[in-house]
Amino acid sequence: MKAVVTVIGKDTIGIIAKVSTILAENRINILDISQTILQDYFTMIMIVDLSKMAISFKDIKEKLDSLGGEISMSIKIQHEDIFDSMHKIS
Repeated sequence: MKAVVTVIGKDTIGIIAKVSTILAENRINILDISQTILQDYFTMIMIVDLSKMAISFKDIKEKLDSLGGEISMSIKIQHEDIFDSMHKIS
């Protein structure tokens, strides 16, 4: 089971470390990561493996949302199939 994590906001030190720490603490493996800075904005997309996740999807979503509030970033997680269907080009 895979999911897509997106992170967007003003660039600051430690964004990747903070997000990846929450994922690691909850046994979520990062399979792929892409990040860039556009002017002052940090953007990151991660593909993660949820198969060994230690908490519910709802709980990890809340933890990432809470971190986003703390660091003034938008952090979202979506199941891969939902992300794919939302971004499908016909």
